[in-house]
Amino acid sequence: MRFNDGFWILKNGVKPYWGLQVVQALPDENGTGYNLQVSTKPIRHRGDTLAGPVLSLKVHSPTEGVIGVKIDHFKHIDPIPSISLFPDEKPLSSAKIEKADKSWSVSSGGLTAEITENPYTITFKDDKRTLTSAGYKHQAIYDVPYQWTLRSASNASCLTTDFSSNPHPPVPPEFVRYTHSELNLSPGELIYGLGEQFGAFVKNGQSVSIWNQDGGTSSEQAYKCVPFYITNRNYGVFVNHPGEVEFEVGSEKVSRVGVSVAGESLEYFIIYGKTPLEILERYTRMTGRPALLPSWTFGLWLSTSFLTSYDEKTVSGFLQGMQDRNCPVRVFHLDCFWMKQYEWCSFTFDPDYFPDPKAYLAEIKRKYGVKICVWINPYISQLSPIFNEAVKGGYLIKRTDGKPWQWDLWQPGLGVVDITNPEARKWYESKLDALIDLGVDCFKTDFGERIPHADVVFHDGSDPKLVHNLYSVIYNELVFNLLKKRFGEGEAVVFARSSTVGGQRFPVHWGGDCESTFEAMAEALRGALSLTLSGFAFASHDIGGFEGHPPPEIYHRWVAYGLFSSHSRLHGSASYRVPWQYGEEAAAYMAKFIDAKHRLMPHLYQLALEGNSKGHPMQRAMFLEFLDDRTTHYLDRQYMFGPNLLVAPVFVPEGEESEYYLPAGPWTSYFHPERTIVGPTWVKEVVPIDEIPVWVRPGSVLCLGPAGVGRPDYEYAKEIEVQVYELAEGQVVEVTVPTGKGKASAGVIKVERKQGEVVVSVASGTVGLSGVTFFTGGRTKRTSANGQSHVSVAV
Repeated sequence: MRFNDGFWILKNGVKPYWGLQVVQALPDENGTGYNLQVSTKPIRHRGDTLAGPVLSLKVHSPTEGVIGVKIDHFKHIDPIPSISLFPDEKPLSSAKIEKADKSWSVSSGGLTAEITENPYTITFKDDKRTLTSAGYKHQAIYDVPYQWTLRSASNASCLTTDFSSNPHPPVPPEFVRYTHSELNLSPGELIYGLGEQFGAFVKNGQSVSIWNQDGGTSSEQAYKCVPFYITNRNYGVFVNHPGEVEFEVGSEKVSRVGVSVAGESLEYFIIYGKTPLEILERYTRMTGRPALLPSWTFGLWLSTSFLTSYDEKTVSGFLQGMQDRNCPVRVFHLDCFWMKQYEWCSFTFDPDYFPDPKAYLAEIKRKYGVKICVWINPYISQLSPIFNEAVKGGYLIKRTDGKPWQWDLWQPGLGVVDITNPEARKWYESKLDALIDLGVDCFKTDFGERIPHADVVFHDGSDPKLVHNLYSVIYNELVFNLLKKRFGEGEAVVFARSSTVGGQRFPVHWGGDCESTFEAMAEALRGALSLTLSGFAFASHDIGGFEGHPPPEIYHRWVAYGLFSSHSRLHGSASYRVPWQYGEEAAAYMAKFIDAKHRLMPHLYQLALEGNSKGHPMQRAMFLEFLDDRTTHYLDRQYMFGPNLLVAPVFVPEGEESEYYLPAGPWTSYFHPERTIVGPTWVKEVVPIDEIPVWVRPGSVLCLGPAGVGRPDYEYAKEIEVQVYELAEGQVVEVTVPTGKGKASAGVIKVERKQGEVVVSVASGTVGLSGVTFFTGGRTKRTSANGQSHVSVAV
């Protein structure tokens, strides 16, 4: 929300009440901070206390390295729903408070907030510098004429403006109250995150609304809006508000980030970290860690596509064709038309195409070794055979007149399951339970963005505007927990499109509807990097693009990028994505990259475990690993796949030079280890159509499984090849090898370079070594291990 006309003048009719002066400060009941009363006018004598708003503020530390600021005007019972805090791990208490003459401080985990009395300000520091500050007149409530709110995402949404959705809009208020806070932006400070945003990677200069919408990847709308941003200045900001949050990132005021919510209360947390990864650790401690995923989910997912024609013969033909071409599919996905048209969702296989689904699913699972995923959403068409059941049971969101909310966008007269109703959740869960009984292993939990908020009521009395974003989390949690109940801990997965804060706990998430272009491929990467900077460990996308039929060169490039993503799915709209549709050479290229990912699984699954335990993402923006290299702060067409592998997808036509950046040190080409480049340097090269630049960071140790294993889930601790890259003299690296089954570790491998040798040993546990390969300066030295637990390579 923008309150100003320029920097100095308020928009016509806007009434501000800035927090100006602390009139009372008392320690809170836990000794973790202060409760403040802040006047909105200068207090010179007692008479000045008799009128005007007083802001109640709480400045406190809920956990180590985090300081929260809560601004309240009119106090009341906290509305529902709310964001769940510390759902997985307990907070770490380390707060220290101090009072001076006319100031107060709260310190925790290297972060300090200094509060001054008059003028009222809050400055956030580490032990070396000021990180950011809420200066004079940076916090306020505003009464805003309704006309200035019409461009907010919630007011401009089709859910508000479409006659079917909102046929009887209420008379708008004359004014809307906002609570607002600003934080200073230092020269060179950059802002990232705010969920899966597809626009410019660096958010400076943008207005971003945290309001989930179904707008594809080519607009300012986003499916997964998250009220959290991270900076390149050792802190992040989490706004604890489930509804629409409006961010002005160096936009309304170019040296500030403004945050606004409609209502009487705003709470945000400054999260400090010496590294960006430490910030994400602390943020996901507060909002939840990504769940542990089964290892089979990291294999290739193949879809029927959306609007294509398919039946049992089509599906079997796809799976046989992939098997014949050494492109093993681990998950087969049936998109919407597994149900009859106009009936989404009925949760019933279309008998014209799948007459005996239980027998057929069992057959293809046995013959092709696949898991089965089916498409669902939380919308029920009025032509679905279960619609009347939903209406009679009161399972759908209702209008204020008691009738089900309905419209015709997507399906005829569809209603939306009221996820706040416990009986509706049980009913919905029972439909999925029956599908699991037929042989379904997981669900693509599509949609969940267009949740009505105008003139509707929810079963539990939740504020519709607060439900709108959080609906996606509750929906995916329901499905995820059902799968966990049926298959066990660590065996559940959804393939979700919508989410918000806390949704990282229920992976996986994919990027939504993108076009089949290089531009859209870049959008998918920007969205993924923004998402993984917002607490999500995993990110996927539609390989080849969703809309349109990709030219072969775009398909080839996207396949390579997709198989160097945490999760890899072939999916389109009106055309198939099986490789032979793009030439037989496409299958050969794909087979190479599938095998490469399978071999990397001991390494990749350990990264997934770290995502679960620490909140570290698998796909990482370059600055996460190279904060001291300012060049990396702007890079959005390459990424680190964990801490060791640099991946630079190709976004240019065949024959044109691709360009990417290597930070300092000697980097080794993963696929061509005879090639090394010493950074920092930009690389310009024409990349062959069957390749993708992947570089290994100096000092890396990669544990690889055997070639040709044919699946992502196997015994990771057998036949391990240890690859050592540019290890410096005296350097010691320890690598944990997972079993691939839950959180269990098979053992730890220790690698040390000393006195002209690279020594590899199994430091603990049981790990079977097949060999050790040492790469340095373009030279390769390999020694067979033959099952030994101690191997040395002469340098």
